[in-house]
Amino acid sequence: FIAKPCALHVGIQDIHLHRAQRNAILEKVFLSITKYPDEKRLEGLSKQLDWDVRKIQCWFRRRRNQDKPPTLTKFCESMWRFTFYLCIFCYGIRFLWTSPWFWDTRQCWHSYPYQPLTSGLYYYYIMELAFYWSLMFSQFTDIKRKDFLIMFVHHLATIGLITFSYINNMVRVGTLVMCLHDVSDFLLEAAKLANYAKYQRLCDTLFVVFSAVFVVTRLGIYPFWILNTTLFESWEMIGPYPSWWLFNGLLLILQVLHVIWSYLIARIAFKALIRGKVSKDDRSDVESSSEEEDMTTNTKNPCGSSSSNGAKLVNGHMGGSYWAE
Repeated sequence: FIAKPCALHVGIQDIHLHRAQRNAILEKVFLSITKYPDEKRLEGLSKQLDWDVRKIQCWFRRRRNQDKPPTLTKFCESMWRFTFYLCIFCYGIRFLWTSPWFWDTRQCWHSYPYQPLTSGLYYYYIMELAFYWSLMFSQFTDIKRKDFLIMFVHHLATIGLITFSYINNMVRVGTLVMCLHDVSDFLLEAAKLANYAKYQRLCDTLFVVFSAVFVVTRLGIYPFWILNTTLFESWEMIGPYPSWWLFNGLLLILQVLHVIWSYLIARIAFKALIRGKVSKDDRSDVESSSEEEDMTTNTKNPCGSSSSNGAKLVNGHMGGSYWAE
């Protein structure tokens, strides 16, 4: 009701994907053998079906693309996540601004575990936990990317941390971890929205800002502020309690993931600065970022044509000018 009108207003078209022609043999190859057949297999299928090789290539491309959501759908999903991340960050920073442990992390461990659970803390935790559970389930229905396993581990560690810290009443330090992670997420979703709307300069600017904020918060503030209080200040003030090892183990897993993502983000940001535009996301397996690009390729090279210009379009400027979600 909100995101779709906004998408249409910025020029994103409600394009219906062209579905591949029904063919039992090609469908069996696609599902059971490979989605990217080589030349030898293409020639074999061409003889078996009496189809032109180019027509078979076109079928596989359309079959791959029909499982991918159009730009309008991705815009709506990103707008939903942008709205949540922005609202929850504003709520968190407003709540923590008046909390003593935001200014002195040693307050996280004073009188532990007999610390009151206020209504503000409760709602903050419930909203964050519900959102990450939704991400966990939607990951299996979304586009599968190269970092699927990393994201799965991240969601497990995040849900485990939120649940574990709530059960053990470590909610004070938990709010610091959640707020620190939310500060960069809404910037990434904003960059995606600009990308889908084809505001390339705004997209590049937002992504570079996001990259800087991500590196500073995840590789700077997180280890020297969060891990310092959970590893050393807690040990000093309340001793090596039994759950200390598991809690800090989960936090350290997040830190390892931060390092991996920072490397991938730095590569994309570096390419954006050098080339003047954000390039394709290294973690994505999407061969074209929207159905519109595929339609452009099909217009210049209809199925059955032997020209290779379509591949050049995807691999050249047009394919590089988009970066996948």
